[in-house]
Amino acid sequence: MEVKAITRNVRSTPQKVREVARVIQGLSASKAVDALRFIPRKTARLLGKTLASAIANAENNNNLSVENLVVASARADQGAVLKRFRPSAKGSAHPIRKSTTHITVVLAEVAERDK
Repeated sequence: MEVKAITRNVRSTPQKVREVARVIQGLSASKAVDALRFIPRKTARLLGKTLASAIANAENNNNLSVENLVVASARADQGAVLKRFRPSAKGSAHPIRKSTTHITVVLAEVAERDK
């Protein structure tokens, strides 16, 4: 059984989130939480919140045990882009693109013997 959690419109670029998401893919849920706790990046904290939400969904909605959960996938997709302009010399303007990200964490249940 798979359980997922989605966090939308995170104010960070998808590339920055993907760098951290690659670290936790394939790890057990408890090891992934520990790994994210020691990565000193804002995106690790945001990914940790999404992972905690997925674990809570598995426990409360599907009665699954945390010991049997593995991070099947952690994705960071492009969200909406806020387009702003910054004034520059001689009355012109330079565009600023403020990216957002949709973070998706999918947990899968693994049998006891597969660990």
